[in-house]
Amino acid sequence: MPCSPAEISSLFLFEKLSPEQLGRLCCEGRVERFEPGPVYTEGDPATCFYVMIEGAVVLYRRVGGDDVEVSRTSQRGVYAGAMQAYLGDRVPQVYNNSMRVTEPTRFFVLPAESFAAVMREWFPMAAHLMEGLFFGSKNTQRAIGQRERLLALGSLSAGLTHELNNPAAAAVRATATLRERVAKMRHKLGLIAEAPFSPEALAGLIEVQERTAERVAKAPALTPLEASDREDALTEWLEDHGMDHGWQYAPTFVQAGLDVDWLEQVAAAVDAEMLSNAVGWLNYTVETELLMYEIEDSTTRISHLVDAAKQYSQLDRAPFRTVDVHELLDSTLLMLSGKIGRRIEVVKDYDRTLPEVPAYPAELNQVWTNLVDNAVFAINSAGGDGTLTVRTAREGDRLLVEFRDTGPGVPPDIRSRIFDPFFTTKPVGEGTGLGLDISWRIVVNKHHGSLQVESAPGDTRFQVLLPLTAPEPAREPESQPAEEPV
Repeated sequence: MPCSPAEISSLFLFEKLSPEQLGRLCCEGRVERFEPGPVYTEGDPATCFYVMIEGAVVLYRRVGGDDVEVSRTSQRGVYAGAMQAYLGDRVPQVYNNSMRVTEPTRFFVLPAESFAAVMREWFPMAAHLMEGLFFGSKNTQRAIGQRERLLALGSLSAGLTHELNNPAAAAVRATATLRERVAKMRHKLGLIAEAPFSPEALAGLIEVQERTAERVAKAPALTPLEASDREDALTEWLEDHGMDHGWQYAPTFVQAGLDVDWLEQVAAAVDAEMLSNAVGWLNYTVETELLMYEIEDSTTRISHLVDAAKQYSQLDRAPFRTVDVHELLDSTLLMLSGKIGRRIEVVKDYDRTLPEVPAYPAELNQVWTNLVDNAVFAINSAGGDGTLTVRTAREGDRLLVEFRDTGPGVPPDIRSRIFDPFFTTKPVGEGTGLGLDISWRIVVNKHHGSLQVESAPGDTRFQVLLPLTAPEPAREPESQPAEEPV
């Protein structure tokens, strides 16, 4: 269709251009009329810059397997298309959205090469400023994203170190005490060996020792009242049999699940003059058994923490595979337990019947970390006491992971902005504003899912919905500025 300099000068984008400039645009560009339907498609080579003269236009972005409408307008002069042509081959020159028209629509269409040339010739300073803004924002986002990951890593390392220190210190203490008890047991065994006891009596004592060790492994759990009553009964029995230090033995025997009936069996198995040394020797036997169980428990806890760290970081795992989200959630909560603290109650409301889902597990752990971190911050800002509930459920053909906190909630006036890059409500130095943006891109772009928030004072819920079955997601494209009609 013919291009009229007078007509395109009525568009706000070109209203300040000179007649010569308008003439060049009409010479190098053209006017095209499109019937309802697609104009261009996201991902195709960006060959043209479009300015609407009349009609109605809709822009879409591809999210997962769906086209999501991002803008709809009938305003004359709105533009879209090859908006980054002036950057040349420094960025991929493809359309970053799809455009359709809903009625017969006329556009002024300028080839991308011509648009880049006029930008550099007519507006050199503006072109330099826009280049700086574009690449500067990308570098800033990359640097702050790296900083965000380093801060998260430092927080996790501190929490893991704290969690490892407790069982490690317990194992060290138990080992030192065990060495002391074994030395005393050797001494007590020497006293027994020097006494004029028959081989049969010694054999009976050894048998009692073996049965005692077996009972320690099966010690029942007692209430404080039951333990106190049993200690009193044991102390009384020991004192009645001439052992003045019975009160020292009684707590150990109770912890091992031993009672008066067991002492009666010991008395029946050894001679009366041997009973005091035998009970002392068996006390050391019980103590060593308990200490070895304590060491085993401590080292097992260390092993579980290391396994959780490995699960969290997904070392030696395929980047994309089917995973049990409950394992990922448990490892993240364990890694963050030091940061969560004792004042926040963690409630796990899991649906264990849910199937595994295809995912990038390491990146989902990053999402869980960001959401738990935000929940902990919200609860702490409300006084520090509260509840964090992690719930999983099935919703149709998707799996729901919900993080609910009892913090003050997200104010309605900022709720639509919390997923924007660099937006944060945390004090300076405590947040970069990228945690939720990164989480949104991981869930939506890489996993074809959705991330949403529902909030009221005392009840804020971040909900992640993941497809139960899906093809392997494509790699997330490098972020580009949004192209919407302006």
